[in-house]
Amino acid sequence: MNSYRGKMQNIMNDFNIKKKLIILYVFCMIIPLVLTDSIILYILYDAEKKEQIYEFENIASAVRYGLEYTFEEAVNGMNDIYVDGDINDFLNEEYQNGYDFYSASVELSKKSTLDLLKGYEISNVVIYADNDTIVNGGHFYRLSEAENTEWYREYIESGRNLTFSFYYIGKSDMSATSLRRISLVRHLDYFKKEGCEKILRIDLDYNKITRKLMLANYGYGIYVCQGDRILFSNEGHSSSHEDFHKLTGKEPVAYKRSFSMYGQDIDILVMKPQSSVIRQLEKHMPLIIFLVVANLFLPVVMVSTVNKSFTQRLWELGAAFDQEREGHLQGIENVRGKDEIGILMQNYNRMVERMNDLIQRVYKDRLERQEIDLARQNAELLALHSQINPHFLFNVLESIRMRSVIQGEEVTARMIEKLAILERQNINWASDNVRLAEEMSFVEAYLELQQYRFGNRLHYEIDLPQNCTDYYIPKLTLTTFVENACVHGMEKKAAACWIYVRVYQKGTLLCIEIEDTGGGMEEEAVVKMNEKMRDCTIEDVKENEHIGIINACLRLKMVSEGNVEFYLESEKGVGTFMTIRVETGYLQPKEQEGPKNVDESTVSG
Repeated sequence: MNSYRGKMQNIMNDFNIKKKLIILYVFCMIIPLVLTDSIILYILYDAEKKEQIYEFENIASAVRYGLEYTFEEAVNGMNDIYVDGDINDFLNEEYQNGYDFYSASVELSKKSTLDLLKGYEISNVVIYADNDTIVNGGHFYRLSEAENTEWYREYIESGRNLTFSFYYIGKSDMSATSLRRISLVRHLDYFKKEGCEKILRIDLDYNKITRKLMLANYGYGIYVCQGDRILFSNEGHSSSHEDFHKLTGKEPVAYKRSFSMYGQDIDILVMKPQSSVIRQLEKHMPLIIFLVVANLFLPVVMVSTVNKSFTQRLWELGAAFDQEREGHLQGIENVRGKDEIGILMQNYNRMVERMNDLIQRVYKDRLERQEIDLARQNAELLALHSQINPHFLFNVLESIRMRSVIQGEEVTARMIEKLAILERQNINWASDNVRLAEEMSFVEAYLELQQYRFGNRLHYEIDLPQNCTDYYIPKLTLTTFVENACVHGMEKKAAACWIYVRVYQKGTLLCIEIEDTGGGMEEEAVVKMNEKMRDCTIEDVKENEHIGIINACLRLKMVSEGNVEFYLESEKGVGTFMTIRVETGYLQPKEQEGPKNVDESTVSG
């Protein structure tokens, strides 16, 4: 036991104070309270569940009693007809004509109680007899009229003397108040040795039985079913002008009571209440609120207060040791409390004062002297660099150009002039950004030099509208894309090729298109190039050898803070199409002195 406690203590020593307080709160407060409250809630839930089951049983019993009582009244009426000798004699009589039958039926109506049976829940009484002299109508029909009906077939198939049937008569009789029928059927065979076969059918009023179920207001969904067929329901399945609905299997059944009535199996289903959980919470809400407040809220407030008073000051003290600003330790500004932590914070501030004084006197003075020496050396190096003036190169190029002009070599002179333009651009890096008009002059100079190389194989067209000339882009970015079109497009194709450079503004976007009709690229290479342009970083420029395009993309991303899109399309043997879209807000024109370098319109070569 002591060994176990020692291991636990060593583990706790590795935790900070805040974690220790949380562990103490969880194991000594939360877990016991959760267990206690869970047991209480389970007891409440179990009691609620038992009470609900008892309520379901009472509802099912009430529904069953109501059905049995309704059917029992109808059966009692059937029994009166079953033993009525006058009705039996009337049905056995052979009549000479319809008038004789009518006269006999009038006399019978004075004696029998057939019309009186149409009570509150009985809608019709019909007797069928195997007597061809009977005239169909009223309460009496020939037996042949029933032989093809659904209720008659069910009665014969049941093999019982008394049964009932639920069936749908269809829309053949639209005048009927209900197309759903409930019929009690039995043989009138009390006088077994006399006369023809007779069958009695009593129809119950479906609408009245449904209305009675609805008015009961049980508070739950009630389904009275025969198999999967819904006979009655208080949830919208009892339309008397539709066929009987069927159970889908998705109904939330909470309780089921099955019983048998006159040979038919009936199920009473009680549905789960839609808001049972809410009802339970509302019922016990005062107790739940009290438990939450007493068991969770107050301890949380207390632990939070202890944390702010205890662990927060320790965190500030620990963070102070990690702070360092330009070789200067930072003290704790808000020292508070008279306990051990407050005394420790005061001692730390005194230590910081002494350490800063030591750093100032010994180390910082030495660093300042080293920085002064380094700055002096950098200034000397810059002075040496400034002495190396590249202008001799341009003077030499100008001498060669003038010599070519004198010799009448105009083409060579023009190529040297374009070369001088490109070299000046490469050497002059006073600013990384240039006007789009100037960049386009470099593009034109480069294409003219390439045209000197390729001759009639290279044709180009440059389109720069006036409204786009004063936008600034990183220097040599557009030239890099054009160079890529020449190197990877022209050199791979022997036929004549065109290079198109187009610039236009679309809304807030500056759109640049570089198109060539050169050799094109494979689909896999196009996918990889799009990924590189989209995800390029400074590490890609440092690590890769062929980084011209990536360098240009990265500089455009930097100047636009990432608000630039690159998209490359290419087909092998057809050519390549490059699109650049950048937000113009990052390329706003600036005031620039001096003449413009190119004609800011469409240039063709």
